[in-house]
Amino acid sequence: MALHLTPRLRTLAQLVPPGARLADVGTDHAYLPAWLLERGTIPFAVGTDLRRGPLARAKETVERWGVADRVSLRLCDGLRGVEPDEVDCVVIAGMGGETILGILSASPWAAEKTLLVQPMSSLPDLRGGLAPLGLHIDRETLVLGGETLYTIMALSAGAEGALTAAQRQVGRAENHTGDPLWPRYLRQEAARVRRALDGLERSRRPEDGRRRQELAAALSGMETMMEAI
Repeated sequence: MALHLTPRLRTLAQLVPPGARLADVGTDHAYLPAWLLERGTIPFAVGTDLRRGPLARAKETVERWGVADRVSLRLCDGLRGVEPDEVDCVVIAGMGGETILGILSASPWAAEKTLLVQPMSSLPDLRGGLAPLGLHIDRETLVLGGETLYTIMALSAGAEGALTAAQRQVGRAENHTGDPLWPRYLRQEAARVRRALDGLERSRRPEDGRRRQELAAALSGMETMMEAI
């Protein structure tokens, strides 16, 4: 019986360069490195996690699929237990955008690697927080898992430049060129912003006023993006 990956993890696997030594941050069950190692796509992987429970599950996975001799499982925060010269590709997936920013801030050497991140929340905060870290979004890939759209970002060293409110919300349109899920993503995020604006409509708090302005600008920009499709 073969090891199967979810669409989200399979897409990440396809973006890992063949022959790369992988660091899988928050490895959990270690499905991603096990799948890549079993197929001979990569020669070696480091899997890290903050908790012993996930690492125990990861150990079971790599032993079951016969790749334990090519995986180093480490209990550590982010990349703190990984040496820069050990790996060529870093994947940080399945956690919040602010957590991802914290990991990247603590290990700036990751910018020199093939760097793939898949946030589960706070995507606008993540996009807006990359420039101060000297990181640039090269490409965003959308993946449909069930009814959920996931975003995978390929990052590299370089100035991101100023982002509009809409670009913080959904990314630059040019980073989604040719993606068949891009129109659906735009509609989904526009609907999300409209709901948030409706919820803020009666608020008198100054901070909510600023938030309304930001969301209104994001919605206007997304509507312009939709017209251009």
